[in-house]
Amino acid sequence: MTVTPVDRDRPSRPRAEVSLLGRFALRLPHGHTYLAPTTQKVLVLLAIHAQGLARGSAAALLWPHLPDRRSAASLRSALWRLSRAGGPCQMVVCDSEHLRLDQNVQVDLHTAHRVVHDLTTRRPADEPSTVPAYLRQDLLPDWSESWLLVVREHFRQTRLHALETCSRRLRASGQMGAAMEFAMAALEADPLRESAHRCVSEIHLAEGNVADALRFYDTYRRQLRDELGLAPTSDYRNLLAPFLRRPLDSAREAGRRA
Repeated sequence: MTVTPVDRDRPSRPRAEVSLLGRFALRLPHGHTYLAPTTQKVLVLLAIHAQGLARGSAAALLWPHLPDRRSAASLRSALWRLSRAGGPCQMVVCDSEHLRLDQNVQVDLHTAHRVVHDLTTRRPADEPSTVPAYLRQDLLPDWSESWLLVVREHFRQTRLHALETCSRRLRASGQMGAAMEFAMAALEADPLRESAHRCVSEIHLAEGNVADALRFYDTYRRQLRDELGLAPTSDYRNLLAPFLRRPLDSAREAGRRA
């Protein structure tokens, strides 16, 4: 395989786009391109390690059960196929020791992280009224590779916190419809996440919809009991305690009540 050194003076080349949110996809200027599963994994591994990887590290992660020489050969073969698939779009910059994606390859995960940072640092007056599409999907949820698990969970937690942060700021500024959209987006990502349920209940209470808040809490309480054998935390119960005609739920009572 021909080694491609880093060339910062090279004019801009056609851009490739890699999608990691939801389903994997590679889009080149002439349209979507199919990659064999092994080649997909090489591209994904380099996409989630924006600073690149040593060749040996990449080969060991991708083929952990093969001897070093065989895993290195498999990596060279996959990189060759990737270069053929990219055509005029250079996908990978590499030398004898190191690999990274070319700077012209656009990765939706990287864009999503920038969106998360923007949402969690912007002023309330600049809050968006709709949930960005980048925050509605997990990182390759159907993939089971061990090297992907921590990266997936990191992105999942950062996007959920961003959604909840925006929901609270929108509620505080009186934009209840938008606040509810962000809270429900967090719930769609994790139906048992208590902080997201609390966001929804707080919006109901802020709008004076006490009955909706109580019904929503009770549905969550039953779901949590049935699926995990747990009860809502005292913070969530205390939020609704002033509106309950029955005694304040305790963890024990919440676990027994039908």
